Amino acid sequence: MTENTGDVTEGAHGPDGQVGLEDTGGEGLTEIRVDRFFPHPPAKVWRALTEPELIGRWLMPGDFRLEVGHVYTLQGRAMPGTGFSGTVRAQVLDFEPEKMIRVGWKDAEGGNAADWTITWTLEPEGKGTRLFLHHEGFDPDDPMQRRAHSIMSGGWRSNVMESLGEVLDTL
Repeated sequence: MTENTGDVTEGAHGPDGQVGLEDTGGEGLTEIRVDRFFPHPPAKVWRALTEPELIGRWLMPGDFRLEVGHVYTLQGRAMPGTGFSGTVRAQVLDFEPEKMIRVGWKDAEGGNAADWTITWTLEPEGKGTRLFLHHEGFDPDDPMQRRAHSIMSGGWRSNVMESLGEVLDTL
């Protein structure tokens, strides 16, 4: 690991030899940014991000449909320390096939003030895909959201990206 870069040395390496999972650094308490290389073409990564049965295997099960304005739920595990009920009320805000999808996330039961936007951006890189996650909208003045930021930052970087990679390897 290079000193003071925040790089995380795990995951697949890109065609240029760079580490696959990278902490992009510079994020504050209002956002999470993750950069991950997957040795799979954008079309395959897009499928994993947009097909409900695949989303359920790497993130949470839900009734997702790729349609701007579609409101859906994702069912996870309640996390009382963050005020998360375990159910996400999400909405597709925007997408560009095989390039970007943006969704809004809120707690379905309104147990906290979470009102987040999650954007996935795909960029072809060699024979694979560089996937960027931008999770924004955390309120740094809310102790529960600070806790959620801390938990989700680690979760996106490790569990979720690893699970996504495992699903991609099966397609």
